[in-house]
Amino acid sequence: MPHFKLKDLPTLKNIPQKLEVDVEGVDDGKVLLVKTGNTVHALSPRCTHYGAPLKGGVIEGERLTCPWHGACFNITTGDVEDAPALNALNKYEIIEKDDGVYIEAEESDIKSGHRDPALKCSVSSDSDERVLIVGGGSGTIGLIQSLLTKKYRGKITILTKEPANLIIDRPKLSKALIPDPDKIALRPKQWYKDAGVEILSEEVTSVDFDAKTVTTSSSKHTYTKLVLATGGIPKTLPLPGFDSVKNIFTLRTVADVKSILDALTTLKTDNKAPKKVVIIGSSFIGMEIGNALAQDTANAVTIIGMESAPMERVMGAEVGRIFQRNLEKAGIRFILNASVEKASTPSASTSTSVHLGDGSVIPADIVILGVGVRPATDFLKGNERISLEGDGSVRTDEHFAVPGLDGVFAIGDIARFPYHGPGGDGSLTRIEHWNVAQNAGRSVARSILHAGGGGGGLETNLKPSIPIFWSAVGGQMRYAGNTVNGYDDVFVKEEEGKFVAYYFRGEIVVAVATMGVDPVMVKVAALMRVGRMAGKKEVVSGIDVLGLE
Repeated sequence: MPHFKLKDLPTLKNIPQKLEVDVEGVDDGKVLLVKTGNTVHALSPRCTHYGAPLKGGVIEGERLTCPWHGACFNITTGDVEDAPALNALNKYEIIEKDDGVYIEAEESDIKSGHRDPALKCSVSSDSDERVLIVGGGSGTIGLIQSLLTKKYRGKITILTKEPANLIIDRPKLSKALIPDPDKIALRPKQWYKDAGVEILSEEVTSVDFDAKTVTTSSSKHTYTKLVLATGGIPKTLPLPGFDSVKNIFTLRTVADVKSILDALTTLKTDNKAPKKVVIIGSSFIGMEIGNALAQDTANAVTIIGMESAPMERVMGAEVGRIFQRNLEKAGIRFILNASVEKASTPSASTSTSVHLGDGSVIPADIVILGVGVRPATDFLKGNERISLEGDGSVRTDEHFAVPGLDGVFAIGDIARFPYHGPGGDGSLTRIEHWNVAQNAGRSVARSILHAGGGGGGLETNLKPSIPIFWSAVGGQMRYAGNTVNGYDDVFVKEEEGKFVAYYFRGEIVVAVATMGVDPVMVKVAALMRVGRMAGKKEVVSGIDVLGLE
């Protein structure tokens, strides 16, 4: 294999913990050197998720975490350890010579900066194992990729209603309003075919947990392991007019994005006046949609919220007002402390009127609802073998296994599982985050492989996975942790458009939110995971969390 010299690096002595260096002879070729103890590793320099420079990442043991969205890689192998990255980093052999430091690599690997860990494979003819997955979202891609990486030899079948039968990068729907599933597909169709994964566009109507069969509108499927990963259904408003007035939308699928954009495209306004977009709900989804639509000056966006500040209950009023100020700079108007009464269509008009509790009427060309989602478990209602929670979610244990049902798991938006992160006491909670769903899929894959490998059951002694999510709210907000049991205080440090907010329950930091200081979020998440995060007194007194070990 060829050797490539690292530019301006005569020796590995005294290099810092992380160092990005150029590779001589390769256009734009770079590697990241990571030092752990006395060992130096050479890896691809950018996260395989959205390309963040990993030189700004956080090291915890043998884990390197991306500063943007929490993707984690094993330093010794380059393998993915946490969502949302799918492809592993390339890992290179380091060779020291008299004239400098070299890596052993193929030029194509240096240029690509990643490797697909799921190589082409086929189902073993002597295996009766079959994993059947209902749903095609983040949890599903985490599950199947982990199974394939570890050379699972059973059959894998996905039943999904996603457009083009593709698992998409769903966060881009609200953040960027992309209407083409091919542009946001996490894997092309050929990838699934090469991996021996069967994808069927079928809607599940019922499950027989005793017979281990799943019935769809057109066929019946058997399983040895069943993973329920059907995600969420956008909530609507049970108020007059919202089930009959035209141009009222929700957003969950590519088809929803297309419907919204088509409505705006065909809309005709007098004197080329801006198109009036009213978003009901100052949720993250509502604000992201508003932020995306406000980029076009042809749209005049108004967000209606019930609280005194956006996301006040979850994030606190001070942080919520930061979001509000950011979006107001983009031209978005907020109406807060508001209650919606009904929607109507004025006489001889194609527009919509949103009526508020104080008697005011807000005119709209289109209305988008951002009022949350409910678990997509209608197909399980009335099934005597499974008892749904009050909100329609499925109760699971720490491994996302459904108690009392052999070989059945639930992940993603439908799962209500014991939370053991900071401040968590094992209380059941449902977390609607992309990373949480994908990491749950990875966890279920480990359990399936552990049982199939003679382990006799579920994998044990795993450190808690810390929830991480991000949002585009006039700036890139990052969040780690969870306020499952609430929080009783928040400490905010804001300066020149950047902020860090720590959420406390007693003396424990249960969550952190940042904007413009990404490494703080991933460092706190890493410290939370191993139980070494500083307490409230240290944080308020100004401790540098980036310096903690």
